[in-house]
Amino acid sequence: MKPLAWLKSPQPMTLRIFNTLSRSVEAFSPGEPGHVRMYVCGMTVYDLCHLGHARSMMAFDVVRRWFEASGLRVTHVRNVTDIDDKIIKRALENGESIRSLTRRMVDALHQDADALGILRPTHEPRATEHVPSMLALIGRLQEKGLAYQSGDGDMNYAVRKFVGYGKLSGKSLDELRAGERVAVADGKTDPLDFVLWKSAKPTEPADAKWDSPFGLGRPGWHIECSAMCGQLLGQTVDIHGGGADLQFPHHENEIAQSEGANGVPLARFWMHNGFVTRDNEKMSKSLGNFFTIREILARYDAQTLRFFIVRSHYRSALNYSDAHLDDARQALKRLYTSLAAVPPQATEIDWRNNYAARFKAAMDEDFGTPEAVSVLFDLASEVNRTRSAELSGLLKALGGCLGLLQDDARTYLQSGAALDDDAIAALIAQRAAAKAAKNFAEADRIRQDLLAQGIALKDSAAGTTWEAVQ
Repeated sequence: MKPLAWLKSPQPMTLRIFNTLSRSVEAFSPGEPGHVRMYVCGMTVYDLCHLGHARSMMAFDVVRRWFEASGLRVTHVRNVTDIDDKIIKRALENGESIRSLTRRMVDALHQDADALGILRPTHEPRATEHVPSMLALIGRLQEKGLAYQSGDGDMNYAVRKFVGYGKLSGKSLDELRAGERVAVADGKTDPLDFVLWKSAKPTEPADAKWDSPFGLGRPGWHIECSAMCGQLLGQTVDIHGGGADLQFPHHENEIAQSEGANGVPLARFWMHNGFVTRDNEKMSKSLGNFFTIREILARYDAQTLRFFIVRSHYRSALNYSDAHLDDARQALKRLYTSLAAVPPQATEIDWRNNYAARFKAAMDEDFGTPEAVSVLFDLASEVNRTRSAELSGLLKALGGCLGLLQDDARTYLQSGAALDDDAIAALIAQRAAAKAAKNFAEADRIRQDLLAQGIALKDSAAGTTWEAVQ
């Protein structure tokens, strides 16, 4: 797949990224000229992906697309956690093997991500395929005095022996220790210590156990990512990312493991996307207030869901509601309506163009998609005004940098996305308000948008009515 083949050579990179580690926006350039190494924590595959997973995948899909639009090669690694307590529990509940469960869920993950236009990662390692590298990493930590085996057979990381623990979360060890409770019998030296290798339990299935120098067992969650990241991308990556909920303890523990073993920074930049909320409360499985990607796609087309996510900044909270998705659908139709009215001319992006330059400036400032989307609407208005096929082509090309506007416009507008009566009434009200404000260009745009979707308006002294037309 080559979504950005029509790009001209971009202008010199001026990209700045918010680095969670420094808590500031910093100028970015890859450690190896022209090549970005990016590791993103993926899913634990015991169930279908929900909107929070879509948000994280989408955030880093846009990051990757913009790097490529900027002329950089990207090696993108997104792992799959296919061994975990939740996976074992679900497999036992289902009466199936762990391998069978995780295979089904990975297939479903791919189907959902493909539907949303998310590019497949360069590498998608599965934890169970990298156990030897995890064991080697644990061995190095043990040699350095950072890991110890407790009486129950678990290998644990000695947090207080790693200088700098807490630097990503910004919390001191004492702050992290406050309120911690741990069973006396768990054998840890300190309640903050975390498991590197879990000793096997008699009740666990055979496919959840591996032999090791530390006894029969399985890897801990945190060591999986440290090992896979190091094996596929090297000891220091350009970007390590994931959801905000992974900042602590997962990413904090990854730093302790990787940097404790290797003595060099794990990542030059740490990026975290914001939570998805529903009615301003975090969406999560534990709260039972989440929607799977499939549930949403049963009601809204994939381009609408992608647009809903992309038009919010990746670090901000994303509040889910039907009203917000309805609004996203109508807004996206406005862009497609411009493309349908003025068929786009295939064109390369000339970054000296005012709209392209504004788009680039927005994306170069910590992937500012809200501002970039605003440029798309300004450009669509110019397309409507000038009827320029070249500008229509630019609109489609810039949309491609976000994974948007690549469907055939007329097909998209006719594909079961018909306006309902309430939506039409709302647009008529918006048009009336525009006319009252003497914004006749906006009023005309709304009329043309509706006409492109088969809705003809009729003005009279009694008001505005509408009828469907072919």
